[in-house]
Amino acid sequence: MSQQHQFVLASSNQKKLAELLAYLPEHFTLLTQSALDIPSPEETGTTFIENAIIKARNAAQLSGLPAIADDSGLEVDALQGQPGIYSSRYAGINASDSDNNAKLLAALAGVDETARTARFHCVIVLLRHALDPVPMVATGCWPGVVLHAPRGEQGFGYDPVFFDPRLGRCAAELHPAEKIRVSHRGQALRQLQQLLARAG
Repeated sequence: MSQQHQFVLASSNQKKLAELLAYLPEHFTLLTQSALDIPSPEETGTTFIENAIIKARNAAQLSGLPAIADDSGLEVDALQGQPGIYSSRYAGINASDSDNNAKLLAALAGVDETARTARFHCVIVLLRHALDPVPMVATGCWPGVVLHAPRGEQGFGYDPVFFDPRLGRCAAELHPAEKIRVSHRGQALRQLQQLLARAG
């Protein structure tokens, strides 16, 4: 692993790229798949880890580089785990963050505060090559509740409607540096960092 410093990120999300770069070793160069004209694969998995592996394998195969993929989403108890693996396309294939948030709030209309518990999950997978039989897998979980209306200007995705009771603020009210310390992705990144250190 120490001889390979250039990786492809199986995503075109610039905000996700920024969060990843903040935690990867300085000698890592991370290119988005869009910069290499790599199309996104169909996410046919039924779990976050399956979809992360599908995305990483596609990026590694088409780039010839080691690949990192993140699959994450919001699991809401009152909705039997939805939107889950469909979080980014909850309101449709080309849905915006505001579209997804609006659908989520509509689905939870009338649900009592005590029943709006939820958690963000993140799985990060690193493949050394497309046929890597032992991918590195890092995970994180961030518990909270879904608000009744969006708040805050930071973050992306469901951040404006996800409230952390321990902090007394929603994810979109947190400075990026504060968010990465507590978030599901921050947890997974720190775990990935440890796995990379052990791999040399």
